[in-house]
Amino acid sequence: MTLCPSCGASNREGRKFCAECGNAFSAACQACGAANQPEERFCGECGAPLSPGAMAGMAPAAPVHEAPSAERRLVSVLFADLVGFTTLSESRDSEEVRELLSRYFDTCSRLIGLYGGTVEKFIGDAVMAVWGTPTATEDDAERAVRAALDLVTAVSALGDELGAPELRARAGVLTGEAAVTLGAEGQGMVAGDLVNTASRVQSVADPGTVLVGESTRRTTEQTVVYEEAPSS
Repeated sequence: MTLCPSCGASNREGRKFCAECGNAFSAACQACGAANQPEERFCGECGAPLSPGAMAGMAPAAPVHEAPSAERRLVSVLFADLVGFTTLSESRDSEEVRELLSRYFDTCSRLIGLYGGTVEKFIGDAVMAVWGTPTATEDDAERAVRAALDLVTAVSALGDELGAPELRARAGVLTGEAAVTLGAEGQGMVAGDLVNTASRVQSVADPGTVLVGESTRRTTEQTVVYEEAPSS
């Protein structure tokens, strides 16, 4: 008979677990696989430390990775891109084009950060930024619009400086609910129809202008002067 070291119950020879309390009679060393008594702290074969409660034939549990959580939040999304860049890049040296894009990206990052926004991603010569996450303020929509206006002005000045008056930016700003991934930084922060619609709004804006959605306009019309966009 075999006595259980945990509860003292008698068990028949050959059992691996106690019939009374279920505890293992031996613990497998995770380093070499040798059997050891449950109360032993180090393996008698290789000297490796034994994990408390390790059971013969059982692998350590794999760590559990929780999926990022998301919630709906009120955010303002800005999309902007360059107009006339393709024509300009075809007539300029590649090094000049690289320097131009570098200055454009730096300007985008600086202005968006200045107004408290976060760059979500750059796609080619387009930029997407968001306000309202990870922190939100009551004037997020206004900040997004002002960042867009300053960005359009800065790109026009850059085009004039380079002797390329055709180089202009256009932007779109939308405010509404979107799915926000909590804890995310950069790409993947927000998703949903609001993002897709903001991209479409930007694509129909005239060069050198900022086009906003109705919700953004209502939220900011006390501090920003608007004109009706021409019908397409």
